Amino acid sequence: MDTRRLILLFTFSFSLVLLWEAWQAHKNPPPLSVTESSATNAPATDPATPSLSADLRTTEGKKTVSPAATRTQASALSAGDIIRIRTDLYEAQVSTLGGGLVRLELLKHHAYDKVRGNLVLLGEEHQYTTQSGLIGAGMPNHKSLFRALPGPRELSPGTDEIQLVLETTSEAGVRMQKTLRFKRGSYLIEQHITVENGSADRLLPNAYFQIQRDSKTPEGESFFLVTFTGPAFYTGAGKFKKVAFDDVLDGDADFQKRAQDGWVAMVQHYFVTAWLPQGDTPREFYINKLDGDLYAFGVILPMSEIAPGDKAGLTIPLYSGPQEQSTLKTLAPGLDLVVDYGWLTVVAAPIFWVLEWLHKWVGNWGWAIVLLTVLIKAIFYPLSAASYKSMARMKAVSPRLMQLKERYGEDKQRLNKEMMKLYQTEKINPLGGCLPIVVQIPVFIALYWALLGAVEMRGAPWMLHIKDLSTPDPYYILPVVMTLTMFLQTRLNPTPPDPMQAKLMMILPLVFGVTFFFFPAGLVLYWVVNNVLSIAQQWQITRMIEGAKKQH
Repeated sequence: MDTRRLILLFTFSFSLVLLWEAWQAHKNPPPLSVTESSATNAPATDPATPSLSADLRTTEGKKTVSPAATRTQASALSAGDIIRIRTDLYEAQVSTLGGGLVRLELLKHHAYDKVRGNLVLLGEEHQYTTQSGLIGAGMPNHKSLFRALPGPRELSPGTDEIQLVLETTSEAGVRMQKTLRFKRGSYLIEQHITVENGSADRLLPNAYFQIQRDSKTPEGESFFLVTFTGPAFYTGAGKFKKVAFDDVLDGDADFQKRAQDGWVAMVQHYFVTAWLPQGDTPREFYINKLDGDLYAFGVILPMSEIAPGDKAGLTIPLYSGPQEQSTLKTLAPGLDLVVDYGWLTVVAAPIFWVLEWLHKWVGNWGWAIVLLTVLIKAIFYPLSAASYKSMARMKAVSPRLMQLKERYGEDKQRLNKEMMKLYQTEKINPLGGCLPIVVQIPVFIALYWALLGAVEMRGAPWMLHIKDLSTPDPYYILPVVMTLTMFLQTRLNPTPPDPMQAKLMMILPLVFGVTFFFFPAGLVLYWVVNNVLSIAQQWQITRMIEGAKKQH
């Protein structure tokens, strides 16, 4: 296989991978309504050991506030008051019905279309909320009505933290207090619950912390750019596991149910919401299918035994915000893995680390991409040079190959024999350009995923009309330039002997270029710079080889 065919194969393969992933995401949308009894995915447990998540599903079925409160978020909001909390990074809304976050507007991140203002991460559009409570009959849970204690609701200048305190008492005499701490400069919300036993019996409560959401993908997904949307779990033993909503419906959800560590999260492109239990304590993870297109997934933590009249507490952080990798690494082990690099994480992660380092140096993500492309091109220079030398030699003997084709076109066996004799005479290895390209393919794909998954690109300008590297070029200048550079590269390559293949090689840049009209500007910028450097390198090597032949 010669170099041009390998390039053709790689281009088609890369395009097919993207198209296949997009097709799979679009052709099998989840059903809009599945009964809870038939689709619930409870953690599998030993029959002799009661499942806490099964108890939780029982709790979900009990209408402790009103019949309407067990269905949708919209009806739940109508039964409680909304407390608005504003910090320097977001505006949060907490419902007194359950004491969970029902809306989170990120003040530093715009909505996808940039017309509706700030991005709303949690909210009614996806019935996306956080919930917590105690498991068991008569225990306060996310359907209990809380009372908000007085206090500041906005982070004032000079203040680094505000608290929202909610409390309720169940019919069984169990009093729960939730304290939510909102801090300046952080998307981490610390939640502390205190349980006071007002009953006559000793309590051994289990607390649950869960996320509720529908299965619909967020705005910004397209046919060509499909990323993961769904629950994710991490434990030291089971490592990082993403769970597709379709797998929950099929009963094929694969994650570690019980562990001594770990966290649970809702992952979507650029953003994540995660409950992050601290310490080395037993915990149980679960996913429950609710009515309609709703899912609840979370973690259950045991609390210490509480004697009548005594109290016990538990603290668990909640992160809800952008997937800023430098921040995620400091919050919990493995949390940075929510950034979706696909199957080449081991290559993409260090590439982004270098990109981040370059950004600290130049202060602009666009120029950081340019410098990273130059750096990668320099590292692979020996391999690229070998490939281009092989292509240059092939181009030099192209006229003679055409003559052989005209002479022995009807005799394939003789044609191949004469071609191999020509290659031996001219000391050309037909496969000489293959290995260098094959070695670089994983790096190119990893860089593609690194740029695609980096929230740091969202809203990041480059120069001139490029105001957001995570969205397509508004005037399509970069895609057009990229298409032109691909045409120029095709002209520099040897002309294929087969006329049909030659026509295909001329059409391919147009087809591939049109695809990039829908890609984020940051990705297209990388390909444009890479193409320009490749053209310069290929032209120089070809010129040197042709000059050397003339001297002989």
